[in-house]
Amino acid sequence: MKKEITVKAKTLEEARQMAAEELGVTEEEIEFEVISEARRGFLGIGSADAEICARYTPAGEKNAVDFMNTVIADMKINAESSVKYGENGELIIEVTGEDAGTLIGHHGDTLDSLQYLLNLAANRRENGEKKEYIKVTLDIEGYRAKREETLRALARKQADRVLKYKKSIMLEPMNPYERRIIHSEVQLIPGVSTNSIGSENNRKIVIYLDSNKAVPESNDEE
Repeated sequence: MKKEITVKAKTLEEARQMAAEELGVTEEEIEFEVISEARRGFLGIGSADAEICARYTPAGEKNAVDFMNTVIADMKINAESSVKYGENGELIIEVTGEDAGTLIGHHGDTLDSLQYLLNLAANRRENGEKKEYIKVTLDIEGYRAKREETLRALARKQADRVLKYKKSIMLEPMNPYERRIIHSEVQLIPGVSTNSIGSENNRKIVIYLDSNKAVPESNDEE
């Protein structure tokens, strides 16, 4: 995760050295911004230390962003990327633009493949050195939030059918991220539960009646 600190010292050079030590990296890896230079003052009056802002972005994060920008450039599509951080510090790369939808694919297949490659780029070893793991999430034109709401609506609809017709329902194959959304939504619905069957990319969710969860009285009227 990108780190930013402010450091004061008697000279700019000393401030840079202190920032590098505090961040645990070399000065070459840091972006510096001079807030104010040192002032000597007169007879010690009015003197002030130099102050800088030091920003450090892990090389892995830069690798992921560069990879995404290279894909956009090589495909010659009208889109651009931006970066933010999630609540747990994960790197979130957002792609927007007129042609950004090209990178989503059917049910997000292309998006998920790109995200996998971005994580490889962010966590590849450099000079044989293993660094702290960086989690990268890719979102394109707000697709993640839209897809999540679609899946939650699907989970509720199919759960209602299971309750109404008293028969289990098997959903289409989904990736782990999408399955977690379905599982979490169905957990909130009395009378039904879920499990997963199959393997790898063909893994599917089954929604079934669960006698251990109370069924809402209003269900038969729907």
